[in-house]
Parts: sequence; C-alpha cells; structure tokens
Amino acid sequence: MAHHHHHHDDGGDPCGGHGGASSHGPETGLQYSLYSKIDLDNVQCLNEMKEGSGKLVFKPWEQRLDREKYVDSDADEELLFNIPFTGNVKLKSILIVGGDAGMHPSKVRMFKNRPQMTFDDARATPEQEFELQPDASGNLEYPVRAVKFSSVHHLSLHFPSNFGSDTTRVYYIGLHGEFTEAQRQGVVLCSYESAANPADHKVQQQQRANMMIQ
Repeated sequence: MAHHHHHHDDGGDPCGGHGGASSHGPETGLQYSLYSKIDLDNVQCLNEMKEGSGKLVFKPWEQRLDREKYVDSDADEELLFNIPFTGNVKLKSILIVGGDAGMHPSKVRMFKNRPQMTFDDARATPEQEFELQPDASGNLEYPVRAVKFSSVHHLSLHFPSNFGSDTTRVYYIGLHGEFTEAQRQGVVLCSYESAANPADHKVQQQQRANMMIQ
C-alpha cells in the first residue's frame, strides 16, 4: 500500500515574526549574502545624521564587525532605509548589528516593493516586523516569511525605536536569500527566435496555432 507524504514547506515563520532569531556559522552568511545584489548607488536612508552614511552599513559578510562605517539617526531615533536590488530576490533572513547600550535598534518593520517610502508611508502595516535583540557579533539571524518575500525588487526597513538612547546606530545590515537576474522576457524571446532556424520557426508557429485551436 502506497503512502503519500505531503510536505508543506513555505518557509513560514513559526514564531509569528516577532522573534525567532537563530545563530548560524559564517558559511551560511557567505553562501546566501545578497550584498552584491543591492543597487548601492540608489540606496536611501532617511533621518541619517551624515548624508550618505546609510549606504555604509551594507558590507560584505566578512566586514560585518567593522566599526569604522556606521549610520547614526539625526532628529530622533528613527531610521528608514529604501533598498533597491539589481534583480528579484527571495529574501530568507536578515541580520542587524547595532550600536552599544541604548543605541541598538529594538524593532525593524519590513516593507517590500514600495520604492521612495517616507516616514508617513511607514505608518502602514508592514509585511513583517521583528523585535530585535542587541547583537554585537552579527550572529543573530531573523528568518522572514518566505511566502511574503519571494519576489522582491525593493526592500524598505523602518527602525522606529531603540533601547533608550536619543540616537540609533547601525553598523551592519545583512540580507540573505536567493537572487534572480532582472530580464525582460520579450527581449529574450526575440533574440532566441532571430537565431533559430526558419524551418523550426514555422514548426513553432504551427504548434502554437494547434494549441490555440485546442
């Protein structure tokens, strides 16, 4: 008698998105880092004390503990990052290395595919949010809901609060997942057909006609 096993693996967060950080080894960070897929020239950080400093927290995995580059919040403790990618990503987890004592962000709210977000926009309900734990070593990984972040070309991260300081400091933001090159299907299709044998092309057209009739 055959037994049918049904696996439901949607990568959902069993903790409901309000925690569930897990430690991992450096090989995981290297293997799945999306650092090279971030369009750094177009990253925006709202309420950064020094212009352009928000981009500095996106670093290669091996530089995550570098304390020379960081961003401080300016008018209050809030920070908002707008992060475009060079293609579509399937986001799996996020790491945050923040400042010491009260300067470490205490929460992150995540929005997908909403370019040019402002603090007013960030009042909306996020796709997911995490209560953060202070992490000076970059070993706490927060697993995101894979179903909600399976096709992301732009990610916004809103840090609304910290652990008591007037200023929030972030040293490193690590994004882990899978990447798909951005491509226009029409262009790919045309270049393929122009290189194909004309006889094959007729066969393809005939097959398409038959499929339409069916």
